[in-house]
Amino acid sequence: MELKNDLVLRAARGEDIERYPVWLMRQAGRILPEYRAVRASLSGFKELVETPARAAEVTVQPVDLLGVDAAIIFSDILVVPEAMGLTYEMVEAKGPYFEKTIKSEEDLKYVEFDFDVEDRLGYVLEAIKLTNQELDGRVPLIGFAGAPWTIFCYMIEGQGSKTFSESRKMLYQNPTLAHELLTRITNVTIQYLKAQVKAGAHMLQVFDSWAGILGIEQYAEFGLKYLDKISNALNEVPLTIFSKGAVMSLPEVTKLNCNTIGLDWNMDVAQVRKLVGETRTLQGNLDPCALYGSHSEIEAATNKMLDSFTSKRHIVNLGHGVYPDIDPNKVKTFINTVKNYEFK
Repeated sequence: MELKNDLVLRAARGEDIERYPVWLMRQAGRILPEYRAVRASLSGFKELVETPARAAEVTVQPVDLLGVDAAIIFSDILVVPEAMGLTYEMVEAKGPYFEKTIKSEEDLKYVEFDFDVEDRLGYVLEAIKLTNQELDGRVPLIGFAGAPWTIFCYMIEGQGSKTFSESRKMLYQNPTLAHELLTRITNVTIQYLKAQVKAGAHMLQVFDSWAGILGIEQYAEFGLKYLDKISNALNEVPLTIFSKGAVMSLPEVTKLNCNTIGLDWNMDVAQVRKLVGETRTLQGNLDPCALYGSHSEIEAATNKMLDSFTSKRHIVNLGHGVYPDIDPNKVKTFINTVKNYEFK
């Protein structure tokens, strides 16, 4: 199906664009009353993720309601560890919780890696197919997965953490086990992302949400090594790597074989542009909290960010996911400011 708006794909590939494309991480979610209505009609978050028709519905909502230049499939990074044998529940106001966790070699018996990914995660793939039918070529659809290090953290801790000390402890006490688990996660993730492309994803993003908790050497060993395997295995569609918080590791992150480097709001666009030249597209990186400002303040902050770009190789986004209590009209101001911006 021919795309009517392929701006985000052209920007990712370094092709000419007439304006910057814009979309938001977590754009399909709690900022929209329409999303909350769908969510309220179901038993909870997981039912929404696992029901392809409803997942497709909320994926399309931001395209209709906010005017973004790309849709991102409504899912969760934790579908991968669940497919591997560690089921989770989403506890209201607390986040994900895993009953089983990995603490020793013996616990690896819980972690499957030789299975039919397309069968076990078929509900995500079906949601991608249904979403493309609904979009009818209006914008590209982005597929995604969590980075191996971030998934590893949840499989070790069993939930979110301020320090992820259990995960980091394993890197010191049992690096062999850590590498074995990371390898299994990586292999499943590659199969899963390839299946998303086969199902119709036009672009992929890998989220390394907890990249910033590791130092340079540890991130190189236990994070980047596996992102490198993923990026080298995926060349069917443009790929974005988003290593949140990995400021000191940016020189190495920018060497990954991907089209786009995602930047959080603490990363300096000019500095990263010097590192990559015109060989990579950058994505980001307005502070999500800027959208709590007035409409005029949001417009000024967005224009200031856009003025700082020295290349057309940029996909505009926030430096992290949009926060759930932000006014959708403020989000529209951000998006419309980007759309109305004229290249200098």
